Amino acid sequence: MKDLTPKKSDLDPIEIASRDEIQSLQLERLQWSLRHAYDNVPMYTKRFDEAGVHPDDLKTLADLAKFPFTYKNDLRDNYPFGLFAVPREQIVRVHASSGTTGKPTVVGYTATDLSNWADLGARSLRASGVRPGNIVHNAYGYGLFTGGLGAHMAIERLGATVIPVSGGQTRRQVTLINDFQPNAIMVTPSYMLNILDEFHNQGFDPRACSLDVGVFGAEPWTNAMRKNVEEAFDMHAVDIYGLSEIMGPGVANECVETKDGLHVWEDHFYPEVIDPETGEPVADGETGELVFTTLTKEGLPMIRYRTRDLTRLLPGTARTMRRMEKITGRSDDMMILRGVNVFPTQIEEQLMATGGLAPHFQIELYRSGHMDSMRIHVESTPTAANEAGKTAAARMLARRIKDVVGVSAEINVTDPGGIPRSEGKAVRVIDNRPKE
Repeated sequence: MKDLTPKKSDLDPIEIASRDEIQSLQLERLQWSLRHAYDNVPMYTKRFDEAGVHPDDLKTLADLAKFPFTYKNDLRDNYPFGLFAVPREQIVRVHASSGTTGKPTVVGYTATDLSNWADLGARSLRASGVRPGNIVHNAYGYGLFTGGLGAHMAIERLGATVIPVSGGQTRRQVTLINDFQPNAIMVTPSYMLNILDEFHNQGFDPRACSLDVGVFGAEPWTNAMRKNVEEAFDMHAVDIYGLSEIMGPGVANECVETKDGLHVWEDHFYPEVIDPETGEPVADGETGELVFTTLTKEGLPMIRYRTRDLTRLLPGTARTMRRMEKITGRSDDMMILRGVNVFPTQIEEQLMATGGLAPHFQIELYRSGHMDSMRIHVESTPTAANEAGKTAAARMLARRIKDVVGVSAEINVTDPGGIPRSEGKAVRVIDNRPKE
């Protein structure tokens, strides 16, 4: 793999500023953001007043813990535009979630918001190893989802060439990668596995393609998956983090030279980690639920937004800004089986360590008598697609999950191609338990 370490002279000065400088800027911007939300969003006015706090009460960064949280349901309860902090006419773009679990969550951006988003996206790409003049294959979905257009703006702001492929049509994805010779790809990690399969289906060697770096986000993925993809393509695999409520892709990003967690762009977002049960902040280095407060958002300020993502905050390395550890899962993705907390990423880690299995899987939850049970559907590799190979792989995976995760699981190993493919975020868990 190429050495893609950026020059220090290419970085934004704030990326390598002292912690004192960063925290001084955060305090100034946090005071503005609290005032902006309180003065212009009725929900925040009411919620701050009910909690007995006022923007003027923020004297130090630690004072933020006095202020109430914001939840995803707050966006649904104020659907569609009730949380906008500027007149609707100043909102130049709207994005929204799919709304599969209720009303969609709607987010809005002013022109300044979009410019900041593009800047931070470009900063993220530079940290990933992408350079001006590179060609970037953008396979994130376009439309109301923030991924495609957010990545698109970042690529253009960096000064690279964007190929706006979007998701789907996997055969064409491979054709365009071979024909256009991009330096980088932006895509969900699960869909990158589909592209890898298609390389093999068409008889192409993925290690011979032009890709130097993949920028993967929108779903949790493991370091075992990173190793698999890097070896398959002979390229760097780098993590990008974002969520539409806070901005979109580019809230935090790994640095290609270290790949040791995602540096949060703390000049625009203030991170906290809290105990998900009590809501109390935990110390840096302790695992909990990630909470963000926006520092510069005009259209949709978010105060202490509970992401449900589980991680921990760590000191900066390649940048001064703090890192968040790779997302291990979401508090609302956690499965509890016989008293044991289980996350899909834990299953993925054991699958990737088991020979004879491809990295495509789904977890099925079902009721066996009075007990909740788990069945894992996973594909064999072509070389192990015989009954003896599948039986051996199933036995090994079941033992690994029992020994490491602490639960028993039934393993169903299918032939290659037996697991449904996704063109965006993978559907990892199917819950077939009876609704109580």
